[in-house]
Amino acid sequence: MSLLEIKNLHAVVDGKQILNGLNLTVERGQVAAIMGPNGSGKSTLSYVLAGRPGYEVTQGEILLNGENLLGLDPDVRAAKGVFLAFQYPMEVPGVATMTFLRTALNAQRKARGESELTTPEFLKRVREAAAQLGISQEMLRRGVNVGFSGGEKKRNEILQMAMLEPKLAILDETDSGLDIDALKIVSDGVNRLRAPDRGMIVITHYQRLLDYIVPDVVHVLWKGRVVKTGGKELAHELEAKGYAEFQGEAA
Repeated sequence: MSLLEIKNLHAVVDGKQILNGLNLTVERGQVAAIMGPNGSGKSTLSYVLAGRPGYEVTQGEILLNGENLLGLDPDVRAAKGVFLAFQYPMEVPGVATMTFLRTALNAQRKARGESELTTPEFLKRVREAAAQLGISQEMLRRGVNVGFSGGEKKRNEILQMAMLEPKLAILDETDSGLDIDALKIVSDGVNRLRAPDRGMIVITHYQRLLDYIVPDVVHVLWKGRVVKTGGKELAHELEAKGYAEFQGEAA
C-alpha cells in the first residue's frame, strides 16, 4: 500500500474548477516534486490535502495509508500525520513560538492516544532541532513569526515539521522569497527529515530548490492534472524549455 494515493480528484474554489481528475501516488520514503506554471493547481492541491476550508472536493479520493482523508477536519488530518508548510507563514502575535510548538505537539500526541511530553523532554527536543536550523532561544521566546524575516519564518516552519514528525509533509513553494543562504539552511533541515516511513511533496516553480532537495520523482501539473512524470532530470528540462509542450495535453 502506498503512503498517499490521490484518485480522480476534482476540486472547486470560489465556483471555479481548479483540479480536474488529478491522480498522484507518493510512496513511503519518497520525495515527490510537483512543478507547474501559475494557475496549474499546485497550491490548491496542497490546501485540499490539508483540509483548508473553501476548497470543495466534488469528486475523487485522497487516501493516506489507505484511509480516505476527505470529510476529516484539518486538525484530525494533522493528527494522522499531514503537515503543510505554507508559502507565506502567518504571524500569531501574543503566542510564543515555544508555547505554540508544545501545544501543537501535545495536542497531536493526545489525539493519537499518546502521553504528553514532559517539560524536560520537550525542551531537549526543541533545543536540538532549533540548533540544527540556526534558530536562537530568543526567537523561540518571540511571538510565532512576529518580526521574523522570510528565511526565519521558513526555518520556523521546518522546526515545526521536525517536532511534529509527520507521515506526509507538504512544502508549498518553501523557496519563495529566500536568498541562497536561507535556502541552504531550510533545505538542509528538510533533508535531515527524510525518512523511510515519511513521504514529502515539494511544490515549486523553480528547479533551483531541487538542487538542494533532490527529488525521487517529478510530476508536472497542468490545468489541474498530472500530465507528465519523470526523474529529477525532468526539472532541468522544464527549466530549459518551459511548459509549452503540455498546452495541448490537458486542454
